[in-house]
Amino acid sequence: ENGCKRKRKTKMASFFFRSQARCLGTVWRGQSSRRAGTFAEHFYAEEEHAAKTTITWRNISLFIAIPAVLLVGVNAFKKEQEHHRHREEHGKPEFIEYSHLRIRSKPFPWGDGNHTLFHNPETNPLPDGYEED
Repeated sequence: ENGCKRKRKTKMASFFFRSQARCLGTVWRGQSSRRAGTFAEHFYAEEEHAAKTTITWRNISLFIAIPAVLLVGVNAFKKEQEHHRHREEHGKPEFIEYSHLRIRSKPFPWGDGNHTLFHNPETNPLPDGYEED
């Protein structure tokens, strides 16, 4: 003893010590060192697991996610083309002035205050009807 008093361990230091003891394979509260393994074994096992997981998620991304996004995109494109053909044949739907739609309690802060931010005159009517071409 060199005259220094041993400091009492705090909860955090105690937690850190126990977790490191498990990683290093020392016996702690009845755990055998065979179960815990050495630090190097633990490190290499984690590294191997990370490599396998990376390969798994790469394969999921390449062979499931990308084809799924492409299929959904093709389907959406076909539906949109069908919608445009229908619109060309039948024209705009008849405007019906419902009291609960297109309410303007105050003007929008852009433009003339009556058009929405992403207003499309071909598809979006104003409160009093479609805009004339």
